[in-house]
Amino acid sequence: MSLGFDLSVLEELTSNAKQIQDDVLTKILKANANTEYLSRFLEGSSDKELFKKNVPVVSYADVKPYIDRIANGEPSDILSGEPITAFILSSGTSSGNQKMFPRNNNFENIKFAAALSSLVISKHVHGYKQGKVMIFSFTQPLSTTPCGLPRDEVVSVGAPFASLLVQVIHFLGNYWKELCSNIRSGHVSEWITDLSCRDSVSMILGEPNLELADLIENECGQESWQGIISRLWPKTKCIEAIVTGTMAQYIPALEFYSNKLPLVSRTYASSEAFFGINVNPLSKPQHLSYTFLPNMSYFEFIDVDGDGEIVDLVNVKLGGYYEPLVTNYSGLHRCRVGDVLQVTGFYNNTPQFRFARRKNTVLSIYVEPTTEEDLLKALTSATVVLESSDLILTGFTCFGDVSTVPGHYVFYLELKAKVNNSTGDLLLDNKLLVECCCAMEESLTSIYRHFRAKDGFIGALEIRVVEQGTFDSLMEYYVVSRGSSISQYKTPICINSAEALEVLEEKVLARFLSDKSPPL
Repeated sequence: MSLGFDLSVLEELTSNAKQIQDDVLTKILKANANTEYLSRFLEGSSDKELFKKNVPVVSYADVKPYIDRIANGEPSDILSGEPITAFILSSGTSSGNQKMFPRNNNFENIKFAAALSSLVISKHVHGYKQGKVMIFSFTQPLSTTPCGLPRDEVVSVGAPFASLLVQVIHFLGNYWKELCSNIRSGHVSEWITDLSCRDSVSMILGEPNLELADLIENECGQESWQGIISRLWPKTKCIEAIVTGTMAQYIPALEFYSNKLPLVSRTYASSEAFFGINVNPLSKPQHLSYTFLPNMSYFEFIDVDGDGEIVDLVNVKLGGYYEPLVTNYSGLHRCRVGDVLQVTGFYNNTPQFRFARRKNTVLSIYVEPTTEEDLLKALTSATVVLESSDLILTGFTCFGDVSTVPGHYVFYLELKAKVNNSTGDLLLDNKLLVECCCAMEESLTSIYRHFRAKDGFIGALEIRVVEQGTFDSLMEYYVVSRGSSISQYKTPICINSAEALEVLEEKVLARFLSDKSPPL
């Protein structure tokens, strides 16, 4: 299918970033200047300099009352000059609370960005244009929905987040026998009672297909699921999912299940805006950067390492750390996103950014400032230890347990055997898991190690191994209790909810403690 454009449009966009950004802001201001929100600051003017001078930088909490009013039936022109036709909910797993963002009918830019990203991937991945991409996007609770794509046509498998793709594989692991039965009989299982779901799946199933059922059964019935993705879909060229930030913990699992196919993070997007695309899709996750698309929204950046100066997209500095501000077509104006990005380079005149892990303290027992970056570094150390074993990590979170004296860090790990044994039980090596505890402690900050080893203010780090499927249960808790979308769900790196901790504690199989103090 012709898209109506080619990669030359990327060159045009990135070469003329300044003019395009100016045009985007002008268009947004002309549409929204007379809204209730902006008129307080601009009095109907669409002047760009007045916008930068008078319109304040805000957080979601500042604009939430306006969004709530529209959601409750008041006119869209409270925020947007165009009708608000939908709202999108964030997962709520990053900040602890769901956020609701308005949307109007300005979807063409997002479609364009997705198509442009596909063009970039097809340039780098041979055969990508000759097949189909299978993306798992969940908008309702999971059900057994057999995929209708022929095995020899799928060239890419993916999901919005790496964690979701791992979950899909686990789901298949639990239900492949029933899936084969449905395909073999041409009939959907009776326990699936949703009529629209049954009708849709029945259309895909069609007539009984014994050959396909036998093929799936042969692959899924083997002792090891190593390479299961490439075995089920042998023409798969890459895995598409976000694997940066907290999603990096799922890289070993995805490499195991795909026989180390390239992991492609296509785009950088959030509930607030679509930001950019990855123009080097085969780069390693640790080297991944996104090129901002200047036609998507109007972008400004707060210099987080300097004096808080706000600069335009084209004026960021190489190596600098910035927090993006979004002004979009749907009524957000100079709204903070919360991400911290580092400028890694420029594509023509447009900057490229990588995620800089949040520097704020996310875990503390005494007064030690342990950040998300520190925790992920500790997790990486444990993963290195596990590489020599028969175990792979499929889920992780942590919390600070202050019920003991002294308090200590607790890491919940969900592990899976690379090769299934005859009993199906997970065989845990005490020496190996204690070594993981020690490796994690050694990789934490010098402040942590000082309080742990010298002052005794922090107790020994603990790993609690949980049953397989525990992190699926944790996701279900957040989806059911907070209405999160499965497609947007991200496992919290730290647990602060007593109810969520109960979900984890009910599934603990074994506990392991560091048996020595980390070096200072």
